[in-house]
Amino acid sequence: MTTALITGASSGLGAEFARQLAAQGHNLVLVARGQDRLEALAQELRAARGIEAEVLAADLTDTIGLGVVVTRLSDPSRPIGILVNNAGHGLLHDFDRTPLEEEVQHLRLHVEAALSATRAVLPGMLARGEGRIINVASVAAYLPRGTYSAAKAWLLAFSRWANAHYRRSGVKVTALCPGLTRTEFHARMGMETRGLPGWAWLSAPRVVSEGLRDNEAGKAVSIPSTRYKAVVAASKVLPARIMAGPAKRPRR
Repeated sequence: MTTALITGASSGLGAEFARQLAAQGHNLVLVARGQDRLEALAQELRAARGIEAEVLAADLTDTIGLGVVVTRLSDPSRPIGILVNNAGHGLLHDFDRTPLEEEVQHLRLHVEAALSATRAVLPGMLARGEGRIINVASVAAYLPRGTYSAAKAWLLAFSRWANAHYRRSGVKVTALCPGLTRTEFHARMGMETRGLPGWAWLSAPRVVSEGLRDNEAGKAVSIPSTRYKAVVAASKVLPARIMAGPAKRPRR
């Protein structure tokens, strides 16, 4: 098996990617800001799966932190066969109320970090004639939901192009576009979720397993569940004011 590097690996979808890839026998490089949580996850997976798990504590919105990850991805002596660009966060308030620096860091994390990581790992994959890249986007990429949707739409468009362009060279690139998923994501951004219907939620294991399956099959886009495939289809015909959905509310 090969080595997989996962960003945002300390919790949520990133940690689930780590668990499922370790269960398949892949060695791991786990990237996130929190050293302690990464070490705990790495120790868990070494013991449970007998794989190697390396920890890189790095802030991908910081030039130095991103450089550390880029250096690891481009090291020819320790090739990375699977890259999961998962790191991300949401913004609670509207664009006009969010400080510019927060918007810039949001863009760096979702777009610049994924772009830089992909650029670093791609030459080695092309030289070997194989490789897999999963960019964790969102069903929001199809919806008018502020700069989060805009950033995820970039990931979606980039992944579609990259898969079409490099698939013949053995590199599969997939944009994973889940809907609402039960992780720490919404709590970390301070968003109230109690009013959201139960049917709208997906589980992290399901999202990751469908994403891995679709990526292995060479699909450019993975939209877990029939319900969110229907949401994407509706987004192409319904007015933007309907597809924008309810406004985000802070937790009380």
